[in-house]
Amino acid sequence: MITGEAFFIVNNGLENFFTRDGSFYVDGAGNLAMTSSGYNVMGWQVDPETGNPKKDTVSPLQIMNDANMTYDAAATTDGRVSGILDRNDTQVNSSSGRIMNLEFYDKKGYLYTAKFSIHSAGQTGRYYVSLDDILDSGTGKSIGPDMLGLVTFGSKTMEVDCSISKSCSTTPTLAGTVAFSSATGVTVPTITPTIGAELVAGAGGLAADVAAVYGINATDAATITNASINAKGQLVITGPANQVGTKAPIAGVTVTPNITSAAVTVGGTTHTAGVGKYTFDPATGTITATAGQTPAPTPVPTAADISVMYNGLNLGTEGVKEFTIEQDGTLTITKKDVQNSANLIYDVGTGLFDSVGGNNEGLITLGLAGAGDMFEDISINFSNTKNVNNGGSSTVGAAKGTAKGLGTGRKIGDMIGISIAKNGIITASYDNGMSRCLGQIATATFANASGLEKQGDNLYSATMNSGEFDGIGEDIEAGGGYMQSGVLEMSNVDLSQEFTEMITTQRGFQANSRIITVSDTMLEELTNLKR
Repeated sequence: MITGEAFFIVNNGLENFFTRDGSFYVDGAGNLAMTSSGYNVMGWQVDPETGNPKKDTVSPLQIMNDANMTYDAAATTDGRVSGILDRNDTQVNSSSGRIMNLEFYDKKGYLYTAKFSIHSAGQTGRYYVSLDDILDSGTGKSIGPDMLGLVTFGSKTMEVDCSISKSCSTTPTLAGTVAFSSATGVTVPTITPTIGAELVAGAGGLAADVAAVYGINATDAATITNASINAKGQLVITGPANQVGTKAPIAGVTVTPNITSAAVTVGGTTHTAGVGKYTFDPATGTITATAGQTPAPTPVPTAADISVMYNGLNLGTEGVKEFTIEQDGTLTITKKDVQNSANLIYDVGTGLFDSVGGNNEGLITLGLAGAGDMFEDISINFSNTKNVNNGGSSTVGAAKGTAKGLGTGRKIGDMIGISIAKNGIITASYDNGMSRCLGQIATATFANASGLEKQGDNLYSATMNSGEFDGIGEDIEAGGGYMQSGVLEMSNVDLSQEFTEMITTQRGFQANSRIITVSDTMLEELTNLKR
């Protein structure tokens, strides 16, 4: 329905006509047209530069075509991290850190998940965040090391101070002299296995006292041909096949490695378990002992030695730069290199955000563009995170887009609806949350509307008496009018059609009423029969 003095403009392919009848539909060619005559509704097309209607010579409004039935996909360009990072969160203080996922789209609309982890850096208010992997959400699989190697985040290699933190420490224990404590009815032996060697070889089985400590009966003990004691004091049986397994000492018995007297022979060189601090140079693979350590290691172990002494610990793979060995044999990594990571720092006094990757504004870039033309770099904002008490539970999480919803990216969208505003602007909505202007219905006004010539079917044409149409038209709101969807002006209603529909509705109501009456009568008769 149109209000005010204006008229809709329609065209039959040869000339323009004017009408107040706003009963429109979309024809087979996607044009907005009159229901009664099929004439095209005229209006203004969209300016490709602004995305808004451009007031120009009116033309048919083709609101459904191949170009606007879908809305193009777009890559994610922004992300944000918000919430509380509690220093007492056990996940933050663990070796794996607190996992945080960020979903993002590429230019084709495919969805991915960037997996980050946040770790404590050992000092109040100091953490670091690492990019661990990127998964293709369609398959659930990683994009692979080759493509991941082209992605950047923070520093490609960052040295992390772990001197206080447990988050980047590993504590394998050196297996050495094993001392058994007393247990009722058990002879306490002292066994000194060589690291990586077997307790027994060939026939004969385990000694009775060893078997007793691990709760193994004499029959089974005699069949065991290969076994060793690991760093946790457990008996690891590797032969024969029917005895393979790991056994802990019986209740009341503990097995404690005595590191101070332990030694390991690697490549013909015997190394003592030196206590102290060491540095490791990944470039050369050499280990250097810090001067003044007591007792001094003789000689200084190599990276290969450390791997044997500490159950396969690979200093190069772990990115170790500095480590210490304690009196009890525990090895703790105190400095390490972390790939694709950035320092995350908070004010010590207030817990408010300070910087990420050295940026005080909170912005850090996930550099994806180098991994392929389908990606865009993503600017991630950490400024809305806090490092305060939350009962040991962190709520920090990541989301795509800015707080205002910009830069989220999107998949390709299918048109799901069309609406017409009061000013005649036609807008399409899509299932990816986007909308697009498809044009605007133009109107025409005349100095003397009574001078228009009737053409039938609620159509009029301009005359000299009414005034000429300039070919451009006017915005309906310019004259104080508006359009209202879902309503028709009474003067433009087909009364015969409306009466027909009203009679049909009335007959339907009468029929339903009769059905209810018959049902009621049947129930009443049934009740009477029972009586």
